[in-house]
Amino acid sequence: MRKDYITWDEYFMGIAQLAAERSKDPNTQVGACIVNDEHKIVSVGYNGMPRGVKDADMPWAREGNFLDTKYPFVCHAELNAVLNSVADLSGCTLYVTLFPCNECAKAVIQAGIKEVVYGDDKYADTDGTKASKLMLKKCGVKLTKYKASGKTVKINL
Repeated sequence: MRKDYITWDEYFMGIAQLAAERSKDPNTQVGACIVNDEHKIVSVGYNGMPRGVKDADMPWAREGNFLDTKYPFVCHAELNAVLNSVADLSGCTLYVTLFPCNECAKAVIQAGIKEVVYGDDKYADTDGTKASKLMLKKCGVKLTKYKASGKTVKINL
């Protein structure tokens, strides 16, 4: 039997990382993968403009007048994954490359997701992330920091 196969966590976080590669955001690419208790992927998402909004027609700036930035328009990876699903997400696990913001945490909670496995937590000191963690914990959502194994998987596209 082969012994160097990847774990479920590596597989699902890898799917989230691959989904992030679809993002048109020049600064931050985030991917998400939602999995049920049978290890079946029920949805995937990445940060981008809402369906029907042309990416090339929209601003991607991080600074400037609010309407000249990406912030009022971009749909986060977690929210896209929740909205893209046609399955019941109750009891599912969300794998996401960046810890969810407070707005995405609300969607995660409302969808019934019971665990969040996250990669980067670079905004941990912001009020939005603190609020997110507070809500998720109060609602019994398990938070698990993904520990990268260092394995490399080569994909020729």
